This record gives sequence, structure tokens and C-alpha cells, in this order.
Amino acid sequence: MFAVVSWIATSPWIKCISGGERSSRTSNRMVFKIGIIGGTGLEDPKIFENAREITVDTPYGEPSDCLLEGNVGGVTCVLLSRHGRKHDKSPSKVNFRANLWALMKQGVSVILATATSGSLKEELAPGSLVFLDSIIDRTFKREVTFHDGLPGHPKGVCHIPMHPAYNEKLRQILISCAEDLKYKYFKTGTAVCIEGPRYSSRAESAVFRSWNADIVNMTVCPEVYLAKELGIPYASTALITDYDCWRDAGDDEHVSVELVDKRMKENCDKAKNLFLAAIKKIAAEKWDDEIRNAKAIARGSVMTDKEEVIEHLKF
Repeated sequence: MFAVVSWIATSPWIKCISGGERSSRTSNRMVFKIGIIGGTGLEDPKIFENAREITVDTPYGEPSDCLLEGNVGGVTCVLLSRHGRKHDKSPSKVNFRANLWALMKQGVSVILATATSGSLKEELAPGSLVFLDSIIDRTFKREVTFHDGLPGHPKGVCHIPMHPAYNEKLRQILISCAEDLKYKYFKTGTAVCIEGPRYSSRAESAVFRSWNADIVNMTVCPEVYLAKELGIPYASTALITDYDCWRDAGDDEHVSVELVDKRMKENCDKAKNLFLAAIKKIAAEKWDDEIRNAKAIARGSVMTDKEEVIEHLKF
């Protein structure tokens, strides 16, 4: 149910170069850019034009990999492989804060993400898409806020509200694209995010089902609430690969590395086509009000001296 290889890792045509081009947040602010996390097959050079790699420094260390910026249908997009292109970072070791900060620094306006997931309900069959609208966080090893009190990091304490967890305008665009493509999809879904890297036990899977959760995943948290802390509209599409382990013993849909790898390859084109369609629709919309509102919510969630300017939350 979780990514075994990062789709972005399969591109031999471009490699991360130490000391390569570095981002300039100021020069990127006025350009509408779509950030994409998780890989979608969009890095194919036939689709992703004028590609360039960018190394971004952040106060939180290095992101999972270099950013890949280019044009998809005339729209500027910035791709980041969540686990690294070699898939060498386990869920607990992903530097989520550096990933989100790097995308912000590169000037993305909105973010789309994929989330390879296991189903907790019979009707959410493998191959389905679920457009997440809420979360249950069961992780315990991760840095969960940018406001950690350390020198050079944003000041204050951030109590970000998590309803709604995801940007509704982005969610509706993704839903409309899935409808146009005639994919099997579910308009809403609650994700349980576990620490990993192991899969759930049968007892854990039963508990998650008793909570009426829809899918189980290892990476939706803290990514979703870090995006909210930065005031960046964000939406995640769960790609169902298996039924976790709650069904009867002997079920060949129980999660395994082999099964997840197989289903990931099957889902690759589906995710790519979904995001290609969504990119066009997103770029055709006006986003100033959405971004301004997201920044205002993030600013208002920080308990600090209100005279102090929170630079990255300006709009």
C-alpha cells in the first residue's frame, strides 16, 4: 500500500548535481507554480518541458531530493520526490519540513500530492482514487511544526486548525478531472497515518476500521498540516493498492511489498493523467483569494508578538 519505488526515480535523463542552480524566492513570487509531491510520471521529458534541477537550502536541512522545475502544457510545475528518487528515505526519515519549505521558497502557489494507500473498506477497491478530506495522525517520531522555538525558525507557537484539512477548491478540481476521465473515485476519505515503515497488524487494521477511517498510509502526516502552516493550498489523492490486512486470512489482497509494487506501476498512468488534467484546470482558475485566506489562517494561528512580521505568510 505504500510506495516501494518513487515514480520520479525512474528518470535516468536528469541527475541531482551538488552545487547546482539555487532558488531565489523573490524572483519566483509573481509566477504561478504548481507544486507536486510524490511523483506522478510527469517527469517524462515528453511531458515535462524545459526541465531544470534546483538545489534549495532550508532552515530545516536538505529536502528529500533536488526540485525539478519545468513546464507542463505551458504551466510551471515543481516536482519533488517525497522519498527521494532512489526511494532511500523511509517514511520516518522523510524531512517533511525541508520538503515543504523548499517548495514554498521556490514559489509554488498550490500543492498536489499522491498518497499510496491501503483500503479499510470493501468498496474502496484497489485501483480506486480517494480524494482525502480528513486525517487521523498515529505517527510519533516526526517533526510536526515549523515553529519549534529554535534560532532561525519562525517564532511563536502555531495552533493550526485542521478542519478543513485539505483545500476544497483543489479537491473539487481533482474530483471533476476523475469524473471526466471516468476513473473509479471517492469524493471524500479519512486517512489514518501510521509511523511505518512496517505495515499494520491485523488488530491495528481492525481498530482503524472501527474508527470508520477509509484508508491507511504512512506519509500524509505531517505533510498536510505543514502545508497549512505555510498557508499553501494543498490536496492529496490516495491511490489504493491493497486491502491492508483486515480481510479473511489467505486473502491475496493482503498488503505486501510485491503487491504494492505491482499496483503502483498499474496506478502510474492513472495518476499522471489525473494530474495532467488537473494542472490545466488549476491554471485556468483565479487563486488570489484562496491563497490570501490560507495565509491569513496561518498567520492567525501563531501565538506571538503581533507586531512582528511573519515574512513567509505575507501575501
